[in-house]
Amino acid sequence: MKKVNGYQIIEVFEKWSPKKLAFERDPIGLHIGQLNRHVNKVLVTLDVNEQVIDEAIEQEANLIIAHHPPIFRPLKTIWTDTPQGKMIEKCIKHDIAVYAAHTNLDIAKGGVNDMLADRLGITDTEPIEETSSEHLVKLAVFCPQTDADQLRKELAAAGAGAIGDYVGCSFSSHGIGRFTPVDGANPTIGEVGEPTSVDEERIEVVFPESLQPKVIKALFAAHPYEEPAFDLFKMQQKINVHGIGRVGRMSEEMTLKQFAEHVKNAFKVPALRFVGDPETSIRKVAVLGGDGNKYITAAKRKGADVLVTGDLYYHVAQDAQSLGLAVVDPGHNIEKIMIEGVARNLSKLCNEMKYDIEFIESKVNTEPFQFLF
Repeated sequence: MKKVNGYQIIEVFEKWSPKKLAFERDPIGLHIGQLNRHVNKVLVTLDVNEQVIDEAIEQEANLIIAHHPPIFRPLKTIWTDTPQGKMIEKCIKHDIAVYAAHTNLDIAKGGVNDMLADRLGITDTEPIEETSSEHLVKLAVFCPQTDADQLRKELAAAGAGAIGDYVGCSFSSHGIGRFTPVDGANPTIGEVGEPTSVDEERIEVVFPESLQPKVIKALFAAHPYEEPAFDLFKMQQKINVHGIGRVGRMSEEMTLKQFAEHVKNAFKVPALRFVGDPETSIRKVAVLGGDGNKYITAAKRKGADVLVTGDLYYHVAQDAQSLGLAVVDPGHNIEKIMIEGVARNLSKLCNEMKYDIEFIESKVNTEPFQFLF
């Protein structure tokens, strides 16, 4: 097994939950400490407070991966007699780095919202609201038949022609290419001033828009012509679609009251709130971890019968009633599901890399609310 540092651990993590998925101004990434030190244990937690730091010290973990950023707003001062100052001081004294993955982990495939949906038994999911995607681009390039195989190979190496579980996908049609080199040309085929015709292939491949510079560079490097002829078409089809929240279907229809009980049991919460007629039929469910007040309209547009989210505001609850959307609020702390999920997934990924690292699930209860029954 290989000894690793923090950068190597975070590199594995960010392949799963890349920073680019995060909302603008979301303070993700390294908050405290440094990553260029050897790491042997990683503590995974929902929140970071002094008790969690004490837990990391006791467990001898030197990296913490958290969902909620411990420094949400820029600090002007660090007073070590305040709770936040004490926490930062302990991290520095004990060489503990703290890294936060917030909305990028919410949005990532297999991230927080997928974990919540899986726990509820929601299937055939899609995002409540799309946050990022890219279009496919089609390249059509004309090439002498004698060079077509090599050009296809180089385009595939640049990422063109990958569709689902298949690579090297392309389509070719045959025809005659005609051109006349003029003064200043250095033709691969033909002579200056002489009309020329060549047996050519039209090669068509598709690729994500983000790969366009790389694919075009490969095209010019591999094409035998001094001036290759090609077309680019931006397609309507999207790939790499990511979004916030999930909406899908339950395997069995139930009443809102039954569904609220299901949510309570699934997330092991002592109590919850819900909005709507208890006898309303529930089949299509939207779920969004954390504060989902902004997404009641988007959930309704997706055809959801109910939205499961936290921190529901009084007037937003009334708005949901007016829309005919039921809401179940089991609280913000259900996002703690990410502790087990992140630890399990990173353990698997790091084992595949032969990394000598242990992931520890935080046992500190960071739920601030108590309930009176």
